[in-house]
Amino acid sequence: MFLSRRGYSCTIRHKILLSLLVLIVCESSLFAQDLALQDTVDRNKYNLSQFGHETVDFLIKPSIWDGNDWLRLGVISGATLLSMEVDQPVRDAVVKDRRYFYSVPIEGARMYGELYSPVVFFVGFAAHSLLANDKSTRKIAYEIGQASLYTGAITLLTKTAIGRSRPYMNEGNSRYRPFSSLLDKYHALPGGHTATAFVISTILSRNAGPTWLKVLAYLPAVITPISRVYQDQHWMSDNVFGGALGYFVATWVVDHHEKQDNQNSSASSTPLISISIVIN
Repeated sequence: MFLSRRGYSCTIRHKILLSLLVLIVCESSLFAQDLALQDTVDRNKYNLSQFGHETVDFLIKPSIWDGNDWLRLGVISGATLLSMEVDQPVRDAVVKDRRYFYSVPIEGARMYGELYSPVVFFVGFAAHSLLANDKSTRKIAYEIGQASLYTGAITLLTKTAIGRSRPYMNEGNSRYRPFSSLLDKYHALPGGHTATAFVISTILSRNAGPTWLKVLAYLPAVITPISRVYQDQHWMSDNVFGGALGYFVATWVVDHHEKQDNQNSSASSTPLISISIVIN
């Protein structure tokens, strides 16, 4: 007896989610092995107090942007506007064949960008940190949670402010209802799944050791926007903006922690240098 399309989809989702949980367990050990040699004692605490201070830093950061920051924003905006010119042709070409709508790659990539995905990764790495007393995986869990919260807030506010119609509404790629609707069907821009996917992949890639693992971490994030266009949930330009948003927020989070580590490392080494000079 054949499964219904909905039943088949649920079966696929359960298998993918189980595989994802197994993958996170394996990844935790792998990342711990890569980062075990790093001295992280008495540096970033990765607690609620640090999160509060860093959130303030994140909120005021645009007020002190330099030329490079404004240039990045300009490039992202320009790329989004240019990709809008081909939104409709890309959609027409992609949705012609719907045979793979519930396939493992398409559904897996969609699930990778779901709201629960950062939670799963956070819990997986946090659990490994507690069980193995490993601060490196605690750092990864903290950064995934932090960057996901920032990105999620920006995405929701931007979606509501822009109010762009989703492709399946068949209203064209130029239909907007800014601040006029809380309905999901007018929340196309930016692509939330793609933003979430790039947050996770960027955090994993930045914390990975070997180059092959850094590259591999981006594979699901690359497939996620393809999945969203194929399932007619987003225009290509939605994903361009969403991917850039997730990448740059996650990059800011990791850079901020590395800067703190470097500053604390320099400060802790100064007394040792002074003592050495006195003894000599």
